[in-house]
Amino acid sequence: MKIRSYLPVAACALLLATVPTNTVFANAEHHAAGEATAAVDSAEAVAAYPLTTCVVSGDALGGGDMGPPVNYVHKEEGKPDRLVRFCCKSCIRDFKKDPATYLKKIDDAANK
Repeated sequence: MKIRSYLPVAACALLLATVPTNTVFANAEHHAAGEATAAVDSAEAVAAYPLTTCVVSGDALGGGDMGPPVNYVHKEEGKPDRLVRFCCKSCIRDFKKDPATYLKKIDDAANK
């Protein structure tokens, strides 16, 4: 085989290896959304969460048979992202069927 046939492939690989991936592949909109999600799912947001039980099942968040709580970031167009905590991943499916009802429960608990 000739070295000349591998030269373009090697040059492309070298170029891709030296360019930071966040500059080439990430767009600003996606990056900003990731930062917003991180803020909603931060330690401060978890500490400020108004419920100690799962909004769907009513089971305790953590310490039970289900393991540690599952943090979920609910996204709705035109509204800020919301942290919702569940006792398990199965409750997310039920939450997605009627998020307004469950978000109201969280809001009511926060307003007490």
